Amino acid sequence: MTQPKLTSAPQSEPSRALLVQPELGAPTAAREIEEFEALAHAAGCISLGVIRAPRARADAKTLVGSGKVEEIGRAVREGAAEIVLFNHRLSPVQERNLSRELGVPVLDRTTLILDIFAQRARSHEGKLQVELAQLRHLSTRLVRGWTHLERQRGGIGMRGPGETQLETDRRLLAGRIRQLNSRLERLERHRARGRKARARGALPLVALVGYTNAGKSTLFNRITDADVVARDQLFATLDPTVRRIEIERGGELLASDTVGFIQDLPHELVAAFKATLEETLSASLVVQVVDASDPERGAHSATVEQVLAEIGAADLPRLTVYNKIDLVDGSAGVERDEHGQVIRVWVSAQTGEGLDMLLDALAERTGQGRIRTEARLPAELQKLRSQLFKLGAIESESVDDDGSSRLRLDLSLRDARELGRMAGAGGTWVHQHLLK
Repeated sequence: MTQPKLTSAPQSEPSRALLVQPELGAPTAAREIEEFEALAHAAGCISLGVIRAPRARADAKTLVGSGKVEEIGRAVREGAAEIVLFNHRLSPVQERNLSRELGVPVLDRTTLILDIFAQRARSHEGKLQVELAQLRHLSTRLVRGWTHLERQRGGIGMRGPGETQLETDRRLLAGRIRQLNSRLERLERHRARGRKARARGALPLVALVGYTNAGKSTLFNRITDADVVARDQLFATLDPTVRRIEIERGGELLASDTVGFIQDLPHELVAAFKATLEETLSASLVVQVVDASDPERGAHSATVEQVLAEIGAADLPRLTVYNKIDLVDGSAGVERDEHGQVIRVWVSAQTGEGLDMLLDALAERTGQGRIRTEARLPAELQKLRSQLFKLGAIESESVDDDGSSRLRLDLSLRDARELGRMAGAGGTWVHQHLLK
């Protein structure tokens, strides 16, 4: 029997893949099949077509039943398929039986996504996380029906009760999993120190999250001038990236780009990437990026909410950004709730439309907004007046007979907070007139 292998790098030549869409109890929406084909393409496969497999309930041996397996086998031979992909989770027994019947490797949805992650991981931590997820998944594949795992170890020094190959494999897997967990825990402690350092720096963090291929990385690049890989492809971004955003006239934020979510994201991946996803937990604001052109955007948003709930981020402040308005003839805009708070922004990361509104919304929601006001500054606060001039905050000034100044001010909230830390009357004046 040929067993499927997980790869760690993109294949040089695409594999010819036959796709199978099990439909247990209800037909599958066309959008789900398109996503399945996109997953196959992202893994480096050429799709030879999709075979639908409607069935009232799952078959314990093959999931889809013997008749459908025969149909799939004929399609494999006719198309010279090298691999068969199932858009469903297969049990170890089902995977083994299907591979034996079809004569080619069979991968289920979980293994396919793990393979894509293995190809895309670039950072040291990302590679460790993917390997951990792969090994956790592989440990569930070790079943006693696999004859090549039932050989006794023998030879000089190995006689006696011995140890089956299955037990050996399990022991080795468990040891490697413990090793990976230990290394990832050390990396997470380092990451936690970085989060504390950023917190001391008093810069708010906004975390971009969203369904895969919603345009997060393109949007991230546009608002941060970064060069994160952005392609029209599922899971183009795996490794988290943190960059600085310059808000109008001096305000600053930190933004992080994270891995995209997807329906039925393997539990092994959620567990392995939990440390990375937990960057979101330290965010001042979670920005959920939604593909405005996606007809399934409601279901995809629900998937994102589910993953955020799994990592404990469901209750963090939220801003929804509808991206790709250029694909739906939409226009940029902002929506506020009954309290006047910005809750939704419509933009196009591709054309840049609405990005100024988004930056204003980020500044407003993270307390990095601007203060525009007129105020009277007493003559004795010349040090504060000098500081305001250095910041470029004074738009106009007139001086009264008593030496006091009437100022028209425009400065960032962050600069106002810094001035508020001044000792004495200067700091008091800032709190009374600018930070009230």
